[in-house]
Amino acid sequence: MIRSFIFLSLGVALAAAESGAPVSKFQQLDPTVPTPSAQRLASGAPGKDYWQNRADYDINVELDDVKRTISAEATVTYHNLSPDPLSYLWVQLDQNYLSHNADSRLTPNTKRGIDPNKISYSALDRMLTYETYDGEMKIGKLTDAQGNPLAHAVVKTMLRLDLPEPLAAGGDFVFKISWSYPINDCEHMNARTGYEFFKEDGNCIYTIAQWFPRMAAYTDYAGWINKQFLGTGEFTLEFGNYTVRLTVPDDHLVAATGALQNADQVLTDTQRERLQKAQAETQKPMFIVTPEEAKAAEKGKPKGKKTWVFQADNVRDFAFASSRKFIWDAMAVEGATFPPNPERKGGIADRMFRPPVMAMSLYPKEGMPLWDKYSTHAIAHTIQVYSRYTFGYPYPVAWSVNGPVGGMEYPMICFNGPRPEKDGTYPEKTKYALIGVVIHEVGHNYFPMIVNSDERQWTWMDEGLNSFVEYLTEEEWENDWQHRRNERGMIDYMRLTDRVPVMTNSESIADLGPNAYGQPTVALNILREHILGREAFDHAFKIYSRRWMFKRPTPSDFFRTMEDASGVDLDWFWRGWFYSVDHVDVSIDEVKWLQLDSRDPVIEKPKKKQEKEELPQTLTRERNYSIPKRVDRFPELKDFYDSYDEGTALPSEKKKFEALIKELKEEKIDPALLQTKRNFYVLEFSNVGGLLTPLILKIDYTDGSSEELKLPAEIWRFNTEKASKLLLTAKELKSVTFDPRQELVDTDVENNFWPRRLVKSKFQLFKDDKAPNPMRELTKPAKKEDAESDAEKKSKK
Repeated sequence: MIRSFIFLSLGVALAAAESGAPVSKFQQLDPTVPTPSAQRLASGAPGKDYWQNRADYDINVELDDVKRTISAEATVTYHNLSPDPLSYLWVQLDQNYLSHNADSRLTPNTKRGIDPNKISYSALDRMLTYETYDGEMKIGKLTDAQGNPLAHAVVKTMLRLDLPEPLAAGGDFVFKISWSYPINDCEHMNARTGYEFFKEDGNCIYTIAQWFPRMAAYTDYAGWINKQFLGTGEFTLEFGNYTVRLTVPDDHLVAATGALQNADQVLTDTQRERLQKAQAETQKPMFIVTPEEAKAAEKGKPKGKKTWVFQADNVRDFAFASSRKFIWDAMAVEGATFPPNPERKGGIADRMFRPPVMAMSLYPKEGMPLWDKYSTHAIAHTIQVYSRYTFGYPYPVAWSVNGPVGGMEYPMICFNGPRPEKDGTYPEKTKYALIGVVIHEVGHNYFPMIVNSDERQWTWMDEGLNSFVEYLTEEEWENDWQHRRNERGMIDYMRLTDRVPVMTNSESIADLGPNAYGQPTVALNILREHILGREAFDHAFKIYSRRWMFKRPTPSDFFRTMEDASGVDLDWFWRGWFYSVDHVDVSIDEVKWLQLDSRDPVIEKPKKKQEKEELPQTLTRERNYSIPKRVDRFPELKDFYDSYDEGTALPSEKKKFEALIKELKEEKIDPALLQTKRNFYVLEFSNVGGLLTPLILKIDYTDGSSEELKLPAEIWRFNTEKASKLLLTAKELKSVTFDPRQELVDTDVENNFWPRRLVKSKFQLFKDDKAPNPMRELTKPAKKEDAESDAEKKSKK
C-alpha cells in the first residue's frame, strides 16, 4: 500500500503509533514477591541477619547383599541457628514413598487421569510388586544423647520429633536413631534409589539414596518445609558435616559423597598406586580397576565384610553406590583444585596443599564401550564449564555411576543409566543421552547441592537453572549439539492450553520436564542473548551463584539479583515467563508504505497524476473504451477541461508553497526536510500469545540486501496487545520476517511473514486394515511359508 502523508515530526508519528492504555504485564513484581527484610535484601543478596540451620551426621550403615537390605544407626546433631525456639523437629523419611500406604501409590500421577482402556506394562508390574514389597523405613530406637526415648510421630514421609523442652535459638540438640528397610528392585519398582540384578552373573549394582532420616529444613520464609514427598518435588535439606561408615561385602567397590578416609584398608596397593597416578593425569581417564579385574570379581564370592569410611564437609545429603561388578576409571580435572577445610586437623602445610579435583566413574562391563569413553570426560568438562559461569567446584571429587537409575544427583555423586546394546553397539541417541545426563547430573552439584534452593517448593530453581547451564556446557562439547528442549523443541508444549505457571509447586506439575526444565532454559537463553546480552547476563548470573553458595535462595532472590547486577528492570520478563501461562505468538499484521509529501505543487501534482494514470483499468472501462463517444461526434461539446493538464501547478498553489517555506525559515526549520528522499514504513504487530517478547526482525530489500532489527520488549509497554514501528530507509522494502532464526519459541510461524508465505507441512497416506476372515484361517490349509515358525526360517538361513 502506498499513501501520501504530511510528515511534520518523527516524534508525533511514533507517539501516535504507540497509543494504548497501560496494562498489568509491565507492573512491578513488588505486590507478588515477599517484602525485603534483614534476612533477604531488596538487592537479592543475603542480609546481615540471614540464617539457616545445620545438621551433622555420624552414621554406621550395613548393606546386606544377600537379603538386599539397609540397616543403620546414626547420631544427629541439630544446630538451631534461627532466632526462634523450636518445640519439635521434622525429619524426612523419603524412603516411605515406597511403602504400602504411600500417597504416591494411592493417587494417580498424571493430570489427564487414568485411561481405562490401557495400562502400561511397567505400571502393572509395579502394582504386582507392591503386593509383596513394602519399602517402609522401619524406625528402631529414637533417643536423646543419653539414651532416653523421644516421643515422635511418623506422618507418612515425615517424622515429627517432639523435644523434651524447646530448643532455644543458637542451641544444639543431639539424638540417636536406628532404622532398616528392604531395597527396591528397580526392574520392577523404579525409583531414585534401588538395585539392579544381573541374571547372567548373579550380581547386583546398588545405587542408594534417600536411605537415612534426613533433617527437614526450617526456613525464614515458610517455617518447616514438611510437605509430603509424592515423588516429584525433590528435597529441601540442611547443610552439615558427615562421617559415614559403610559396611559391605569385602569384594565390593564403593563410591560415595565425600572423601574416602581409609583407602589403605579397603583398596589394594595397586589400586592406590593407580589412583595416585590418576591425580596427575588430566587428558585421559586411567583405570583404577580394569575391565578384566572387574570381570574376574564378578565370579568371586565375598570372604567377609569391609567398612569404607567417608567424610564430607558442608554437604546437604549423602548417597553411595556399591557392587563387585564395577570398573573404575579416574582423571584429574584440569585447572580445578579442592580447597581443604581449614577447620579440619592437619598442619599448615596440609592446609596450603590444594589437591586436584578428581573426576571418576564406576560402571559394569555392560557399560562399555560407551562409559569408558565418555563418562569421566563429561564430568571434567562439566566442572570446567560450570565453574566459569558460577564458582569454582568446592569438593574433592565428582562421581558418575552407572546403574539402574536413569539420572539422579547428590553431592559429589550421581547415578546415570544409558548403556550400549548387548552387542557393544549403540545408537547415536544413546551416546548423547549419556553425555547429556552426566553433564546434567554433575551440574546439579552447583544447583541445588551448593546453591541450596528449595526443590520441594520450586523445581525450576534447580532443574531450570541447571538445565540452562547444561545447555551452555553442551554447546561447548561440540558444534550442532541436538538439544532436547531448545527453543524449537518447546513449541508444542508452549501451545498447550492446560499448562501451569513455572512457579507452581513441584508436586502439582504434571508436565515436569518442559515446565521446570525446558521453559526456564529457553527463557534464560532468550534473556541472555536478546534482552541483557551475554556480558551483562553472565555477570549477573555469576553474582547470583556466588551470593548464594551454601545458602538457600528463593525465587525473589534470583529475580532481584539478576536485576540488581544487570541494571535492567526485568519484572515484566519474570511475570510473563514464570508467573503466567502466556506464550509467544507475534503476528505481523500489516506493513504500510508511506511517502513524504514535499508540499511543492510542481513536484506533487505531476506525481499524483502519474499515480492516477497507473491505476489498473476496470474490465468495464476497458470494454467501453472503443465505443464511439458523443463528444467525438460533436467537438463543440469540449471545453477547457478537455485539454487541461491536471499535473500543472496553479499560481495560487505555488504562492501557498512559497508562504510555507517562508514560515518554516522564520521558525528556523530547514525547508530541505520536505525534500527528504526516504521510504517510510509503518510495521504493525499483534501480540496474539500474550507473552511479552523482543521483536527480532529480518528486513529484506528489493536490491537483494537485508538487515536484522532487534526491538526491545518495551515496544509493548503502552499496549501489550498491539505495537507499531516506523522504519525509515532509503531502500525499498521487499519483505519482513519476525523471529527469522526461530529462537523466540513463537508457536505460529505462519503469521511471522509479510507478505504472508506458505508454510510447508507433511501428511501420510494410509490404508484401511482388512477385516479378519475366520473361515479362511480355520477351514483352508495354511500355506507352507505361513506355517513355518520364525525359528525354522532362521535355521534354513
